[in-house]
Amino acid sequence: MSTPQTPTPQAVPPAWEGGYTSPIPVVRTHFGHALASEWTKIRSVRSTMWTLGVYVLLVLGFGLLLGVLIANASPDYQSDENPLALGFFGLLIGSVCVITLGVLTTASEYGTGMVRTTMTACPSRTRVLAAKATVFFLVAFTVTLFSAGVVALAHTALLGGSGARQPTGEEWFKGTVGVSLYMALLGLLSLVMGTILRHSAGAITLMIGAVLAPLVIAAFMYTQSLEKVREVLFNYSIPSQLIVFYANPSGPLGDSGPSGWDPLWIILGVTAVAFAGACALLEKRDV
Repeated sequence: MSTPQTPTPQAVPPAWEGGYTSPIPVVRTHFGHALASEWTKIRSVRSTMWTLGVYVLLVLGFGLLLGVLIANASPDYQSDENPLALGFFGLLIGSVCVITLGVLTTASEYGTGMVRTTMTACPSRTRVLAAKATVFFLVAFTVTLFSAGVVALAHTALLGGSGARQPTGEEWFKGTVGVSLYMALLGLLSLVMGTILRHSAGAITLMIGAVLAPLVIAAFMYTQSLEKVREVLFNYSIPSQLIVFYANPSGPLGDSGPSGWDPLWIILGVTAVAFAGACALLEKRDV
């Protein structure tokens, strides 16, 4: 009867003596990697192109249409108002697109479950949110600046020949750069709300309500006792703040409403507070 033979130990190959070394270089991740990832996401998703395309069509369509109608209806158009103010209507309607895209930038990942992959690739949740916010803000600002700039040039050309006054340098800056910053911050606030609520339909409804509800509520406050409340709701509603960028330095709403660059500081403060709250919630919640 043969006895079992004890296997002789094999010699360790020299390549394994110092442990395994991966052929893939290990690189410490940084904020730039998160930016590149979010840029790839936002430009490769079909909804981004559709939403931004509709946004540009609305801003350009309404702006150019109003300019043509007024130029044809009043060949001797004379007014002391800012000729760039006609671009307000297209931006107000187009704000729905900016709000929708801002919410979808974050909330859609929660709906599909892809946020788990995102957080696995980048465990720093604050970094992910900051990267999303930076990419979205730059995209929204650039698209709005292009659209508002084209409409402003068209209005100056259409109404300039009829005798309307030419906008000043400050009016040009506020009517293009200023309003673009405001719209980008409005979309950024929507992005943050999408992160807080983690539900696309709920966040979009909330933000559209924030745009329209103050004006609707103020319109039905007839009693004298609610006059102060009605005045505050009207003056500080988002459409009224948007008008300020096309108004005279004193503001279109009198001494009680915002004027100058006040609307930009207001929405910047609200967005900053909401962003800080979203960062705190991200650290406490499960994915």
